Amino acid sequence: MTDREQYTPGPASGAQVRKDGERWTLILVRELRHSPEKVWQALTDPAHLREWAPFITDGNLGTVGTVKLTWVGAPTPLETTVKRADAPRVLEYNDTRWELEGFAGGTRLTLWHNIDRRFISWGAAGWHISFDVLDHLLAGHPIGCIAGADAMKFSGWQRLNDEYAKQFGIKTPVGRPTPRSLEE
Repeated sequence: MTDREQYTPGPASGAQVRKDGERWTLILVRELRHSPEKVWQALTDPAHLREWAPFITDGNLGTVGTVKLTWVGAPTPLETTVKRADAPRVLEYNDTRWELEGFAGGTRLTLWHNIDRRFISWGAAGWHISFDVLDHLLAGHPIGCIAGADAMKFSGWQRLNDEYAKQFGIKTPVGRPTPRSLEE
């Protein structure tokens, strides 16, 4: 059995939601056993991103400028502006902000992601799995990207979705998101 076949996501944790007017922000915190420099490379290098993130890029996110970012399942790339790239502490592009803080010999990674309120528990479940895949990759045991529709088919995704929805006090939408519904 492979590491991927043995992988099961843990319980929903380290997430919160903030609402500012009509804007909803998903905030996820994960403590990783790896240095901020190593985590930074995984957040910015296109080869690393392909292994764990729910998107791919045509360039490095570690420098201010423009790259094309394609979310898993989306039909076309989005022109993405990296607004801030202070290695290895802060990375900001489009509606996403990452903060890395040295913590107990590793890194406390915090993600702020603006997201449609209808899909906030789905987003939390998806990022949870992506963070697990990232941790495996950084530990030298890659299990391959599990994102988009593949994540929703994965054992444990529905449980995570339900747990996050309960934590956030929201109802989960019926059905599964499509690239089109996520753009609406």
